Amino acid sequence: MVAPLSMQIGVIPKDVAAGLNYGIDKVRFLAPVPAGARVRLRVILAGIEAKDGGQAIMRTQNTLEVEGSEKPALIAETLALLIPATGAR
Repeated sequence: MVAPLSMQIGVIPKDVAAGLNYGIDKVRFLAPVPAGARVRLRVILAGIEAKDGGQAIMRTQNTLEVEGSEKPALIAETLALLIPATGAR
């Protein structure tokens, strides 16, 4: 659920050719998500690490909240590989 919700809120910058799932670190499942429940994803940019060829690794802190629940369903740190658009180096 984290990846599609991240895309909906525009986590990947518009000036890159692609943002690829590079991994998930520090995942904690804290509460179940009931079928049909409304959820919200909060994303905080934790850092960007430059790579060769203009690429970068973007690290974000993600909290998946369930409406009406006291604690989040999930807390995870995600990584995305950002591929620059042609000529954008």
